Amino acid sequence: MPESLIPTLDAPIILVHGLCGYDRVVAFGRTLKDYFPGIREQLEAVGNRVLVPRLSCTRGVAERAAELKRFIQKRVPAGPVHLIGHSMGGLDARFMVSRLGMEDRVQSLTTVGTPHRGSPFADWYVRRFGRLATPFFQALGLSYQAFLDLTAAVCHRFNETVLDAPNVRYYSVAGVCEGQWLGPAWRFPHGIVSRAEGPNDGVVSVASAAWGEHNDVWNGDHLNLVNWPNRRAQKRGVWDSVAPDYGRILRRVADGM
Repeated sequence: MPESLIPTLDAPIILVHGLCGYDRVVAFGRTLKDYFPGIREQLEAVGNRVLVPRLSCTRGVAERAAELKRFIQKRVPAGPVHLIGHSMGGLDARFMVSRLGMEDRVQSLTTVGTPHRGSPFADWYVRRFGRLATPFFQALGLSYQAFLDLTAAVCHRFNETVLDAPNVRYYSVAGVCEGQWLGPAWRFPHGIVSRAEGPNDGVVSVASAAWGEHNDVWNGDHLNLVNWPNRRAQKRGVWDSVAPDYGRILRRVADGM
């Protein structure tokens, strides 16, 4: 979407990262890596205020949701906000809205590649490595809860108790990556998810990612959805930034208000 068509929202936009994510990596005053590369800049260029919290890497949804609430209360003490949550960040945002008393602060929540119904790959991983991984993470002083919170059974219970707030607009984006565009790192988990639930972005199926009143489906793997380049498409000279697609998310939000 051209910048001239991207709306400027009255309320700040909070971009929420997923499992093992971050806001940005900075060294010597320079940004080395941004979790949402180019997206913040795209939205800020037309006057939007965009904020990105840094949540715990592997803590569970409830703890990360509490961290998200504290971030918003500190950076945006009053008034409404709009949330865009990638992957687990979408679950954190849903929990915060519905269970932590933030339904009156949040006007819209758009989830991107969020496993609302869990991921078969998370089930596979926990079944095979859970007993080994838990003491390993504990030895490092880290939580393992995030991996459990992405399994189908836990997400099923989550959906039964974390209900959508009636005054919040919910939208979603799913990803599909197939064939020649699927990088080697995604092939194994993609196969597990594909056999269980069909088209997917490498770890989250379209069926699991769909939530709310409208679901878009973008071409790309799980990280392409937040504008990490698809290396195979780059080599062929056909990679297009998805940052402009976030302008379309804002347009849908603006039209729905």
